Amino acid sequence: MKYIDEFNDPQLARRLLDEIRATATRPWALMEVCGGQTHSIIRHGIDQLLPEQVELIHGPGCPVCVTPLEVIDKALEIASRPGVIFCSFGDMLRVPGTDRDLFRVKGEGGDVRVVYSPLDALELARRNPDREVVFFAIGFETTAPANAMAVHQARRLGLTNFSLLVSHVRVPPAVEAIMTAPECRVQGFLAAGHVCSVMGMAEYPELAERFRVPMVVTGFEPLDILEGIRRAVRQLERGEHRVENAYPRAVREAGNPAAVRMIEEVFEVTDRSWRGIGRIPASGWRLTDAFRAYDAEHRFDVGGIRTEEPAECRAGEVLQGLIKPTECAAFGTTCTPRTPLGATMVSSEGACAAYYLYRRMNAPAPQAGGTARQEVTPVA
Repeated sequence: MKYIDEFNDPQLARRLLDEIRATATRPWALMEVCGGQTHSIIRHGIDQLLPEQVELIHGPGCPVCVTPLEVIDKALEIASRPGVIFCSFGDMLRVPGTDRDLFRVKGEGGDVRVVYSPLDALELARRNPDREVVFFAIGFETTAPANAMAVHQARRLGLTNFSLLVSHVRVPPAVEAIMTAPECRVQGFLAAGHVCSVMGMAEYPELAERFRVPMVVTGFEPLDILEGIRRAVRQLERGEHRVENAYPRAVREAGNPAAVRMIEEVFEVTDRSWRGIGRIPASGWRLTDAFRAYDAEHRFDVGGIRTEEPAECRAGEVLQGLIKPTECAAFGTTCTPRTPLGATMVSSEGACAAYYLYRRMNAPAPQAGGTARQEVTPVA
């Protein structure tokens, strides 16, 4: 298959499922990296349609979910200050900090605004020269070019009242962290197509070779995901571990060179903490020295804020693929979209939110794919 153009073709879906069933002769555990893929999988029941040999494990692919609690608390502190217009995408407003969220700050009088682009926040800074405008810059590689462009434009326009609170993370180091964890049982990856559309695929072959896992760049529609699973299972059964592009309508080998150049001009690689997971070396970006004046953490002197994750919330284990959301005792009881303990329950890409929204309320039965990660050897 070169392209998948008809996303709602039941005959094609049936054929892909038949091929997966015919190919899978042993238990395999695949991780989808992207939270958007997780929602598509749960919404359409893809995991329930697969043969019992194939298990899907949900990865840390929700940028809201992996934003550390201490960064949320820094955002709350900045947003509470007089003279600040704090801008964010809408799905960050209900993410709980230590004792409140951005909605509560807004209700208490803070000027918190939902925007659809960092350039909207930049325009607010231009129109309000007497106010400090801060944009909450979170996300994987996908959102980094626009955030870099906003800072680049702010310097070009001479705006001194604009800054970013940065919590950008990178996928390849997270994949490495997952594969080196002692509890890991992932045998193949469905890589996030939108990330690769920006960054390309250059960082993945080394990971596939070192950990001997297939990595299939995959889109987000149900047929995209089925095609990604089909290719990954085919590689596993053959004892292969290559990078394949199953999303060629959006992803090129080199990604988007112009976007990459913009990122590299404005950001530099740094260690980054992931909520519920911990610190992963070289897994994030921060502003370079040339653009450090636009760093809200330094501008508002909130770098010293430190917090601890709530012990009751097992979101970190969900994000690492160690448990399904329903295996957490708080899921659907003390933790709901109205009373969330963690971001995975309120983010539009969170695994817990997907399970709750689509009424997956019971713990899953053990699957054949839920065994310890095996060494992949070809089937005779």
